[in-house]
Amino acid sequence: MKPKIKVTRIIGVDPGTGIVGFGVIDFNGGNGYKLVDAGVIRTPVNQALELRLVTIYEELCNIIKLNQPNVMSIEKLFFAQNVTTAISVSHARGVMMLAGKQNGLEIAEYTPLQIKQALTGYGRADKKQIQEMVQQVLKLKSPIKQDDCADGIAAAICHAMTNPNIKVSSTL
Repeated sequence: MKPKIKVTRIIGVDPGTGIVGFGVIDFNGGNGYKLVDAGVIRTPVNQALELRLVTIYEELCNIIKLNQPNVMSIEKLFFAQNVTTAISVSHARGVMMLAGKQNGLEIAEYTPLQIKQALTGYGRADKKQIQEMVQQVLKLKSPIKQDDCADGIAAAICHAMTNPNIKVSSTL
């Protein structure tokens, strides 16, 4: 009988109020990455913020329960101009972190620059470069088309690549 490989399962999250990107990967402590689940959570544009936050919270909790990650890697916010958008996305980000904590996850935060640097070696990489690197790292046949989804996966990969003390703690 083959022994089970120890892995850390990481959920990466790209915060938003209209679209939340997420990606769940397994990392085996070496160079082994495997995509487990990925997608987006969508909320209606004209819906009240508090209802959008409930949807984000409930759907993210369901994704966490389904995939059983050990850690959440979430993108920090960077908004230079639109304060109103920054405030609503900050609310959403708080709800996402709450969902992670209430489900027993360690929370790791990375700036967009850190995520781009980890994946591409260049902190100002564009969306296409991120999609291509996600494809290469995960050995996918084609790139992830949805930007927000690719960004969520990138956040998860960033945590695996840059955290020297990553806990390879569970067998899956």
